[in-house]
Amino acid sequence: MKKYIFSIVLVGIQLASYAQCAMCKANAETSVNAGAKDLLSINRGIIYLLVAPYFLVFTVGMIWWWHKKKSKKAQLQ
Repeated sequence: MKKYIFSIVLVGIQLASYAQCAMCKANAETSVNAGAKDLLSINRGIIYLLVAPYFLVFTVGMIWWWHKKKSKKAQLQ
């Protein structure tokens, strides 16, 4: 039961937090003060910065796994 309460508390804390770094927040506030109404490009930039490291790690991991699998297959023959 304690696990469930802990999980609910963590989700509650996460929902209350802001997901922008200080630079992104300052840029968004400056844009809004300057009259910009569409902040889609800032959101896309944040998503790009979030996805890029995961994509690179996944690619390197797949290449490593493929070479390891290939070497094991060669050893068995």
